[in-house]
Amino acid sequence: MTSQAARTLDVTQFLQEVEPQRFVTLRLPFLRKGFNTGLTAYHLQLLLLCSLVTFFDGQDFSALAYALPYIRDDMALTNEMTGYVSAAAFLGQMIGSLFGSYLGDIFGRRPVIIACTIGSAVFTTIVGFAGSAEQLIALRFISGLAIGGLLAPVWALSIESMPKSMRATSVTVIMMGFSFGGASAAPIANWVAPVLGWQGIFWVCGAMTGVFAAVLFFTLPESARWMVAKNLPKERIAPALTRFNPAFRAEDYDAFTLPDERKTTDSANPLLKFRELFIGALLIVTPLIWAAYFFSSFAIYLKSSYGVIFMENLGMARTDAAWLGSASGIMGAIGGVILLMLTEKRGPGWIALAPLIALPFTLLIGLDMVESGPWFVPFLLISATLVGAGHAAVISITSIYYPSAVRATGGGWASFMAKFAAVAAPIFGAQFLAGRQGALDGYIFTVGCLLGIAVCVLALSWFARGLRERASAPAPQPAE
Repeated sequence: MTSQAARTLDVTQFLQEVEPQRFVTLRLPFLRKGFNTGLTAYHLQLLLLCSLVTFFDGQDFSALAYALPYIRDDMALTNEMTGYVSAAAFLGQMIGSLFGSYLGDIFGRRPVIIACTIGSAVFTTIVGFAGSAEQLIALRFISGLAIGGLLAPVWALSIESMPKSMRATSVTVIMMGFSFGGASAAPIANWVAPVLGWQGIFWVCGAMTGVFAAVLFFTLPESARWMVAKNLPKERIAPALTRFNPAFRAEDYDAFTLPDERKTTDSANPLLKFRELFIGALLIVTPLIWAAYFFSSFAIYLKSSYGVIFMENLGMARTDAAWLGSASGIMGAIGGVILLMLTEKRGPGWIALAPLIALPFTLLIGLDMVESGPWFVPFLLISATLVGAGHAAVISITSIYYPSAVRATGGGWASFMAKFAAVAAPIFGAQFLAGRQGALDGYIFTVGCLLGIAVCVLALSWFARGLRERASAPAPQPAE
């Protein structure tokens, strides 16, 4: 840490210099010794809050996927209209990701996350009152604005608060919340729909998010790194630093600095912020992030939109398909964390393992080579799990290469580009709803997406080496 005489605090080093005795140790029955997390209680509290944000975000978002079979029966939707209903939320997410990320870099992570969580709760509840397909489209679009607006600020808050060795992994852990939340919509649908109809699915999900939004208002902190990057007053920065180390003495310092980050524009002009995403190696890295996220999003949103219907068309009962979708979502989220634990120190290239292993399983399903034999369900589960694990891992690297002052903007633009795929997936994927052969064609198309992910991630691994090395280098010490 910088000496007191310098009176300028190196915040980068401060956030890394956590006393070992403050680390939280997990004691599990099958471990003789406790497992040192390498994180403090405050780190874990923040990780839990961010994970709950994405949990309810995922629950609200996925409510439609599990309500859609009931809505199709109730409203007699055509395949084309089903595609438009599914795409509406993705379009809202696409636009919301830009506004949310921009506002997150201007006003802070905390206010945008809280505002979007409240919006998600309110409009998800209102979706349950839709009386026509047109109303569903409009309301899902509006709720999608809120759902998409909070992801980039949540990623940024996590990356800026965690130790360097946990930044990408923390994003994957947080997005486990999204996967678990999406999976939780399945039992909600199975339990609520027979009693309250498909409308009750949205009412229950919206109410749960509303309760959490009230809790979030009193518990969610602001990013210390963002406040330093924005040159905010010492009075606002000091309390945030005290959360990391209660022994911190604000009176010992007059200024704060982030020597591990290049200086970025202080302008609120969105075009200038956009330009920051293409400086130096980012000129190549940023498009590769966008492309990998695009292919991954096409695969995952085709699955989330029509996975239940595909499996139903392949001969599974509707409730069984919902449970399998829920299980694969949870297993994919856990798989993403395990993958990132293996690749955090080795670079993003190892992320390609998930789509490459998923390829043969998905291809055999699409070629109808497992049919309905004993391997049918295991292959479906393995394919869906690895698609989810790869997607979680890709998301983890969308924001880590950018400076704090434009980190949310970087994540937001990556999310915006990915949502092109998310919008296209249900519209384009509607052609795969025509019976068994359509579902098989959907799996074949997913194979192409998996190939795209692997190629882009491997290229990204090569071009991002310099950025990773600079980010992990020790911060320069200021003169005494």
